[in-house]
Amino acid sequence: MSVTSGKVALRAEGVSLGYERRLIIEGLSIDIAPGAVTAIIGPNGCGKSTLLRGLGRLLKPSAGEVQLDGKPIGSISTRQVATRLSILPQNPSAPAGLTVSDLVSRGRHPRQRWYQQFSRADESVIREALEATDIADLAEVPIEELSGGQQQRAWISMVLAQQSEILLLDEPTTYLDLAHQVEVLQLVSRLNRELGRTIVMVLHDISLAARYADHMVAMKGGRIVASGTPAEVVTEEHLLEIFGLEASVVTEPMAGRPHVIPLTTG
Repeated sequence: MSVTSGKVALRAEGVSLGYERRLIIEGLSIDIAPGAVTAIIGPNGCGKSTLLRGLGRLLKPSAGEVQLDGKPIGSISTRQVATRLSILPQNPSAPAGLTVSDLVSRGRHPRQRWYQQFSRADESVIREALEATDIADLAEVPIEELSGGQQQRAWISMVLAQQSEILLLDEPTTYLDLAHQVEVLQLVSRLNRELGRTIVMVLHDISLAARYADHMVAMKGGRIVASGTPAEVVTEEHLLEIFGLEASVVTEPMAGRPHVIPLTTG
């Protein structure tokens, strides 16, 4: 889909992020294109997940600020942030015996008050989230009995139930075989096209990222090396600079997106 015009809803300005005394990212700025699928790529340890955690307010910057709708995200209440932005971290876990329906219902919590009970409207949203991810028939199945791809669909259903406009997905295809990776990314693409969600996802597979993203950001050593369309970011020069990888980049015939054929590592 094309990138929608209008103001940037989520941005980082000069942020520095890290853990305890270890700084991972320093002085980084990024605008997230509204209405688009943005993929963040880069080698292990380059700061991809750290950046996503900062954008999602799971990690407080030591300098700079993240802005949501033009306001410092730290000044907005947790409940308000959760109605605008959802984040799915790496390797989420659920208590044993928790059913898919129970998991997805947790996505409604930010929109409820302590004195409220689940309403018909909440039940309708949960049902729609399950239908959007094609797992309505698994609603009463415990999470641990699902396949890897089905589990990822269940977690994505949960963040959909929040009804937030921005979804941050940290490596949603980790540990999945190729068929399930494609399954999840096709779902992400459909959520963007049909529901208009702004999606930012960290991915390892460069060719798959190029296939499903409108916009790509390539990182190395805590900084952004390249940003733009898949064709602008996935080049032989960038692959060598970022990954130390000699590769041939060809245009795959179905969607006209760049595809990486590794040659050697430097």
